[in-house]
Amino acid sequence: MYATNQFRKGLKVELEGVPFEIIDFQHVSPGKGRAFTRTKLKNMLNQNVIERTITSGDKLDRANTEQKEMQYLFHDAEGYHFMNNANYEQVALTADQLGSGKDFLQESLVIQVMYFNERPIGVELPTFVNLKVTETTGAFKGDTVGGTKPATLETGAVIQVPFHIKEGDVLKVDTRDYSYVEKANK
Repeated sequence: MYATNQFRKGLKVELEGVPFEIIDFQHVSPGKGRAFTRTKLKNMLNQNVIERTITSGDKLDRANTEQKEMQYLFHDAEGYHFMNNANYEQVALTADQLGSGKDFLQESLVIQVMYFNERPIGVELPTFVNLKVTETTGAFKGDTVGGTKPATLETGAVIQVPFHIKEGDVLKVDTRDYSYVEKANK
């Protein structure tokens, strides 16, 4: 159980049988009445964000979650398949469970799969991945300072890159916000 004074960003709690992650909170002590905590919670099953006011002294249950390191294998009609390297157990997740994470999955990528009550509910990708550019427009003389252009990566994701990037380049990409970081060393 977590009291309101133990709240922090990223804490995983259970509310009405559903796992939530605290994404923001603010302790409020009014002049009259009891103190309370205004909290933003992200539903870990469907990614919806709700706001709740929790009175000081109230407690929330700890969510029964765990992360397992797994390797991405392949995608088919059943979903996206992952394997636990420790015991070779395989699970399939749907596109909804992966969210935008599916745009960066490449064969053999090791990720963290989140489980709630022994059931897989989502993934946590590495912060940065290296991906090859498969399609982009060429650079034109004079297009050297500032500005960006779209580039399609080997996984199908489309990101904005500087003008000097060309097809075949391997890029370091931030999976949190689809941003170009730098050219990766080959």
